[in-house]
Amino acid sequence: MKMHHILIAALAFGLCSCGNNTEKQDNTNNEPINEPMQEEQTTKPVVYMTKDISPEGLVKIYEALGVKPADGQRVAVKISTGELGGHNYLKPELIKDLVNTVNGTIVECNTAYGGSRQDVKKHWETIKEHGFMDIAKVDIMDEFGEMQIPVEDTTYIKYDIVGDHLANYDFMVNLAHFKGHAMGGFGGVLKNQSIGVASTGGKAYIHSCGYTTDPAECWSHIENQDGFLESMAAAAQGVHNYFKQEGKEIVYIDVMNNLSVDCDCDAHPADPEMKDVGILASTDPVALDQACIDLVFNYPNAEGDDATALINRVNRQHGIHILEHAAKIGLGVREYNLVNIDEAK
Repeated sequence: MKMHHILIAALAFGLCSCGNNTEKQDNTNNEPINEPMQEEQTTKPVVYMTKDISPEGLVKIYEALGVKPADGQRVAVKISTGELGGHNYLKPELIKDLVNTVNGTIVECNTAYGGSRQDVKKHWETIKEHGFMDIAKVDIMDEFGEMQIPVEDTTYIKYDIVGDHLANYDFMVNLAHFKGHAMGGFGGVLKNQSIGVASTGGKAYIHSCGYTTDPAECWSHIENQDGFLESMAAAAQGVHNYFKQEGKEIVYIDVMNNLSVDCDCDAHPADPEMKDVGILASTDPVALDQACIDLVFNYPNAEGDDATALINRVNRQHGIHILEHAAKIGLGVREYNLVNIDEAK
């Protein structure tokens, strides 16, 4: 697969070559590792990057996108509020300035696997415990109901089932914590707006590839891994299309910190084995998640700073397939130009 601009991705780390890194990873599945392009193609979507993982850096990379809500638009900032006991989720002190910049409401939906966020009351307690209510308004979008939105790819799911409060918003900032995921291999913006925006029943519907909306039943129907990933891609496209209607908009940000192999839905995640990378943003969700994957697969491993565990998690779950399918159904493209805003004059 000859795509993308990993030379630029490599330069974002200050590297001159990615070849030795690939060898150090002992990675037997090279598919996500992109080969260098020989020349610039300006038609590819831009993915912006900064190494400054701070409130200022987050606002700066959002502003680099040049897409802002119009006066009076109702803005949703979709994050994962994190399972109680976990500690890798995006912290309120990091996201506060961005949420205030867009005058946004933090939005989330309930889970489908028990824990502290399937029950609404416990979810609110978790949100409060994690400090999000101290920085902004918060909305559990499926607290009072759900609704269906169309999907283009009906191979498995025939529609996407989301919290009905999604209808209250005109603009979404999909603010994802990029990390590993036990079922998806990795979680970025595509997961954040598929599983993340789905209601409890919608999550069960996606996980079971359209078999059931019952959380208690869905876990016995999860044997089709590629079907699950394709269902996530279809749901993510449904949300993207919903916010591409006239008068609505959506932008995408991945924060590459606390890069555990486990998701923020895990109450006891493994400690990260690699250091923080940076923040990336784009208007193309596929290009954005692909850029993050490329940075992981071309990571300059060193003692005490090693991406191998995360790479193995992605490969074990065939996680790259969500990008393959999302591109196939037209949600975005896997080619991109990576622009380091730290180097901009």
